[in-house]
Formats: sequence, C-alpha cells, structure tokens
Amino acid sequence: MADSPFPRSSRSGLLRTTLNSSMAPQNLSHSLLILEKSNAEQNERSLMEDTGDDLDRGKSRMDVLFPQFFDVLQAQGNGQEAFEVIQSLTQVCRGVVEQLELEIDHGMGGEQGARQRESMLTWLRQEINTWRLLHALFYDRILLQTDRQADDEMQDGPTLGGSEKEVIQQLYALNATLREYQLVVDWLEACYDRGEQQNPLHAHDRMMAWENTLFQLENLQGAAFGKGHKIVTRLDPDAPVREKRPLHALDEEDNLRLSRAIFELIRAGRVDDGLKLCKHFGQTWRAAILEGWRLHEDPNFEQNVSVLHEKLPIEGNPRRDIWKRCAWMLADSKNYDEYSRATAGVFSGHLGSLKTLLHSNWHDVLWAHLKVQIDIRVESEIRGCCLKNYQPMPDDYWNGRMTMEQIFEELNVAKDASVRDFAQSQLGIIQRHLILDTCGELIQHMVRWVEKDTSQQSPHQLRFMAHIVLFLRQIGRVEQERQAEKIVAAYVEALIARGEPQLIAYYTASLSNPLQVQLYSRFLEQVEQKRPRELAVDAALQAGLDVEQITRVTVQNIRLAHQPLGEFGEPQSGEISAIDQRKISALEWLIHLPEQRGELLWQANAMIRTYLASSKVECMRQTFRMVPADIVQQLVSLYGSVDNIPPREECCLKEYLCYKAYLSGVDSFVEWNRLQQNRPKKPQTSHAASSQDNFTERMASERKEQAHRSEVVRWEHKVKEQAKQTIELLYNVLMFPDKGWLVDPFIAKLPENAVQLNWDHRLLQMEKLRSICIPEIALFLNEVMFKSGDFAGCVRLADEISSENRQLYKVYTKHKLAELLAKIADASLELLNSKLDPWGYPITT
Repeated sequence: MADSPFPRSSRSGLLRTTLNSSMAPQNLSHSLLILEKSNAEQNERSLMEDTGDDLDRGKSRMDVLFPQFFDVLQAQGNGQEAFEVIQSLTQVCRGVVEQLELEIDHGMGGEQGARQRESMLTWLRQEINTWRLLHALFYDRILLQTDRQADDEMQDGPTLGGSEKEVIQQLYALNATLREYQLVVDWLEACYDRGEQQNPLHAHDRMMAWENTLFQLENLQGAAFGKGHKIVTRLDPDAPVREKRPLHALDEEDNLRLSRAIFELIRAGRVDDGLKLCKHFGQTWRAAILEGWRLHEDPNFEQNVSVLHEKLPIEGNPRRDIWKRCAWMLADSKNYDEYSRATAGVFSGHLGSLKTLLHSNWHDVLWAHLKVQIDIRVESEIRGCCLKNYQPMPDDYWNGRMTMEQIFEELNVAKDASVRDFAQSQLGIIQRHLILDTCGELIQHMVRWVEKDTSQQSPHQLRFMAHIVLFLRQIGRVEQERQAEKIVAAYVEALIARGEPQLIAYYTASLSNPLQVQLYSRFLEQVEQKRPRELAVDAALQAGLDVEQITRVTVQNIRLAHQPLGEFGEPQSGEISAIDQRKISALEWLIHLPEQRGELLWQANAMIRTYLASSKVECMRQTFRMVPADIVQQLVSLYGSVDNIPPREECCLKEYLCYKAYLSGVDSFVEWNRLQQNRPKKPQTSHAASSQDNFTERMASERKEQAHRSEVVRWEHKVKEQAKQTIELLYNVLMFPDKGWLVDPFIAKLPENAVQLNWDHRLLQMEKLRSICIPEIALFLNEVMFKSGDFAGCVRLADEISSENRQLYKVYTKHKLAELLAKIADASLELLNSKLDPWGYPITT
C-alpha cells in the first residue's frame, strides 16, 4: 500500500509494529515538579488583564482560513493533484491551530478569550481529522484500488499453504474493504487524544515489579501497610488469579495504572511503546504476552533463503492460536481489571471487554468495533488458507462479525448520550458517510443543513462543507450537481457577507451560469465605490465569469428595485434622492467593458424614460452624463460601420439622441426664461433735484442711466440670440428626423430576444412619453416666439402640428390641443392688432 497521511508502519493490520516514538516515562518527583510549575503558570495567566487581545478574541486568526484555502485551490491550476490539495488544506488548518494555542499560552483575552479560542481549536482539530480521513480513504479508493484492478483480475484467489504473514499480506492487497477498515483504524489511532487526563504513571524510574508485595512477603512482621490483609503468597504472574488474593494495595494501584497506560498506548496505535513500557517497569512477562498476537512466518522455508545455509530468526508466534484462545478467555474473565481485559480484547477480537471500557466516545467505540472486525476477517482468512490445525475460537467470537453499516447503526442507538449526539452531529454524519463511501447521501444531508437555516451554519462550517463538495466533484463522486451547487452557493453567500471579490469570483466560477449570474450580481449590488467596483470586475474577469451578463443583471436589479423612501420623503425639486443616485451610479458597471456600450445605452435609456415620466429632469440629466460623450463613435468602431450595428443598438442610439435633443431644448428654454426674467433694473434717482445739486452728482446720474441703457441693449441682444437658439433646439425635437422624436427607425426585424427585453413595453413607454413631451415642447416653443414677438411663427407652429407628414396632432388629447390652439389664437389676435391678417401676412384690399 502507498503511504497514507497517518503515521503507519510497513505492515498492515495485525502486522503493524511501532507507530510513533516511545513515550519516555517520568519519575514521580519530576512529574510533580512539572505539574507544580504548570499550575503556577496557569494561575499567573488567569490573573492577567485582557489588555493585548484583539477585539474579536481570535476570530480574525481563524478567518485567515478563507483566503488561505483560496490560495491553495488556486495553486491547483499549476498541476497540483487533488490529494495534494487536501494535504495543503490540512496543513493550513494546523498553522491556525498552532497560532491559537500560542495565544492561549500567552494568556491573550483572559478567561473569556481562552474559552472562545478553545472552542475554535475543538472545531479545527475535528476538521483536520476529517480532512485526514478523507485523504486516506479516497487515496486508496481512487488511486490504489484502480491500479490494482488489473492485478486482481489476473489472480485466481488467495494462495494456499503460505505462512500467516504471507496470507494476510495478500489479503490486504486484494480485499479493499478490509484495507479501508484498517485505514479507518489507523486514522482513529492517529487522531487519538487523551485530552486533559494526567499521566497515569507516577512511579519510580526503573522500578522492580510488585516490590511492595515482595517486601511484605519477606518482612511479614514489619510491614508498614497491609498488616492483617491477606495477599498472595507467590509472585508469579498468575498468582493473584490462582490464589484469588490481591497484591499489596500499592502494587495493585501501580498495576492498574500500568494497565491503563498500556491500553492508552495501544489505543493510540503505539503497541511497541507499550511493550517498552512493560519492560521499563519490570513486568517483562506482560511484554511477552503482548508479543503473542504477531503473525507467524518462518523465512527459512523460502527457496532463496535456504541456499544461504544460514538460519534466519522466526517471526511472530507459532502458537498464536493457543495464545489467542487464552487472550479471549482473559478478556472474557471477570478476574482481571478492565484495562487488562480490554488490552487482551484488542488482540483477540473480544468486543465486550472493549465496550466496557470504551463507551462514552464515538471514535473510541468505532475503533473497538473495527479492531474486532479486522481481527475476525484476518483470523478467518488464516484458518481458511494456512495448512495447519488451529485451536477453535468460541462461537461468540465468530458471531461478532458485522458490516460497517451495522456498526454505524449501533452507534446511532448507543446507550451513552454523548455517542448518540456525535453520531447525529454534522461532523459525525460527515465522517460516517465518508467511511461508508455514500457521497450522495452526504451531500443530501449538507443540503438539508443549508436549506434549513443558513444563518445557523457558521461561515467556517460552510467553508468546510463547500471544499468537501469541491473535492468530491473533482474526483467524480458527485451524482447530483444541483445539490452540490447549493452547498457551494451557500458558502459564496457567506463570502459575499465578507466582501472579498477574489474569493467570491473564484468560488462562484465553480457554479452553473445561472447561479454565477445570480450570486455575483448580488455581490456587485452591494459595492458602491468606484475602486472596489473595478476590483470586483477584474476578479470576475480573472475567474472567467460572464461579466457582461452579470453586470447587466446587476444594473437591471438595482434599476427595478422598489425601495421605500427615507424618513424625509421625496427630496426637493432639482435634487436627487439617495435611491435615485444609487440607481444612476449603477451604470458604472457597464462602463468597464467596451463591448457593453450597447447595454449601457439600453439601461440608461430605460432609466431616462422612467425619470422623464416622473418629471425628474435632474435625475435624467445625471443619467445622461453617465453615458460617454463619444458613444456614437464607440459603437461605430465596435461594429465596424453604421450598417453593422444590431437592431437593438440602432434603436437605442436613436432614442439616446432623442433625449439629447430634448435635454438641449429644455435647458435652452430654461436659460432663455432666466434671461428674460432678469431684465436689468433701472438705477434709482432722487425724487426731486434741488438747486443746490452740484455738477458732479448730475454727471454721475447721467452715466448710470447711460450704462443702464447699454446694459439693456446687451440684455435684449442676449435674449434675442437665446430665443433664436431655443426656438431652433425646440424645433429639433418636434422635427426630429427618421420618423420623428422617440420613434424607432425602420429595422428589418426585431431583436432575437425581444420578448426578454420587453420590447413592446418599451414601445408603449415611448409612445406615452411622446404624448407628454411633444405638447410640452410645443408650448415652450409658442411661449418663446410669442414673447419674442414672432406671432407669425406661433401660427406656423399650428401648421407643423397638423401636418400629415409627422402627424404630431395624434399625440394630443382634446384638452391639450385646445390649450395650444387658444395660445395660437392669442398670437393671431396680436397679428390683427398689428394690421396683419391672422396668419401674419399683410392685408390686401
């Protein structure tokens, strides 16, 4: 088997030897010194004030995982394998764990900060363990099992007559299920953590076994302890059971501590360290007993060894079957302490002894079950393939065979509440489905968690689940893509709340196009400033998102959003509300790409239609300024020539020019009206000139009057020129070429997406605006000409309105038409008063 991310030896299952370095025992005085020192440091830390801690109490330290996970996934584009990505993610989490542990050691945040950091550490350690589990299992499933398929087909079955070691090596090579069981066991052992438990060994270094019992037996009259209590009379290992008498009380306590320490080492996968511990504390017989489980192999029977004429050492226990039967009996006996029974149960497949000790932790119970299942399958293979008579095992041993599904069902209904709780927790469900390789069910569970209430899922939970889904998708284990996208989308929404464009764009790019547009446009709607908008667009372009569609939807969503007015209601005339300002500034999203000039015109025109209908001229002007002044040249340059401009863009361009003409005419009229109402005031003169007025005062008064007359002449000239310009600009609206103002030019066919564009609704809006604006422009024009004395021009205006060429009269209601005709009649009356006919021509007799 290839190397797994967990510390494992070259042997598999029962062939495994040492897993980690041996534990160095400490003597009692040394242990007490360390304990005393740690307590003093802990008390000192508890008195520290929260002066240097960050305000979020470690949250920012953990939040670096968001960009760091992004960096790891980005590096994948450089050829990094999926399993290397998992290892990198695990390493990133370890770095954060080390930082949080360092902050706790330094007392940052005081007690409250330490508690919050401890909760973060608990989550991160479980996340790290899950990443390690995922890597180990799927590395075997995807790479190793695939590579071995061809070899498996060529082999007929297990080899008969081989040694126990050879048989089991072949079994592990061929049986993927057993190999996965062993991978999970390796994972459980590598992740084992005793937590806050103290070292169970507080004994002298290099002590002699049962020295207190020996001392009492040798000095029965002078024993300081145990006088009057019956103890064993012999010191062989079986004496306590055979004589049914205890050891000296101190030795009993030491014995129990040693048994506990040995079992904890075995639980952590450090079997050889347990052997060293036995030897270290003088119980060599216990070390010899722990050697009995090893598989037997005699290398001297191999052909390539026999020619060397050297006898090689025999490996394992040739009487392993007898040892195992005895170990089973020991585990099943009530005469031994629970740790000794559980230790024997590990190597003899006795589940009851293990469950007696391991019953309050989900991982411990799972480890106990899997150790038993591996043992049963290994023993069954040995007895079926090795040509040897073995001592029979009890029926209860063989009846303990279970499938992985049955094991998890038992964990779900365990008696201990903590086991049941973890089995039903998110991490428990994730780990269970990863082990069972039921990725589809795992994703369904995640979707239910996300859909139930996303707010209950922390951003780091969503990050964890999203990256699991991304990994499963990459290795082809995602069956329902829509379900998987819901999880990644939930993570993107969490990133949107954080506002980091590069991360949002990258993870959004892993979704389908509709979700990409929906989520990234939602993010863009929250970005208000110019520079962040540029960064958001650049990030989308780098991630390969459809920026044109996303920005179009963003502007459209903002434009069509109905937001309540503020507490002050509508702003005063001539001012722009914050809501309208937000809508207008949203057009910036369509300025970044030259290809979106047509869309910019489309959205700007839609806003102008709304503002024009609402008489928000200032909003209309502001919207118009958002469009580049050289938009016509840009469109022509984009499509090569005027003839190549698409129908939508052609209609938008004319509509834009119509609004330009309208604004020019209205602005000119406003300026003329301002000038016309601001006639220079005549300078004030004294009520009566006295005879004593001197010459200087009279000259000053005459100069003021002369200056006033000159100023009036200039004013009249300005008003006349402005009136002339205003009349021309207003007539440009009424006489707009190519079928008239706000009338689309002739196009061969409608745009392909006319229905999605609400083309008919746009035409209705334009027709309504014609009926509002053209009568208004005609009244403005009549007012300018009437006040300028061009009464004949007012009468000619009636000809233009009634002309069948443009049929402007069709946009009038009866009321508006009557109003215009009444004003024209006033002009005709003025002409008659001037000795002209009603049309402005001289009267001929």
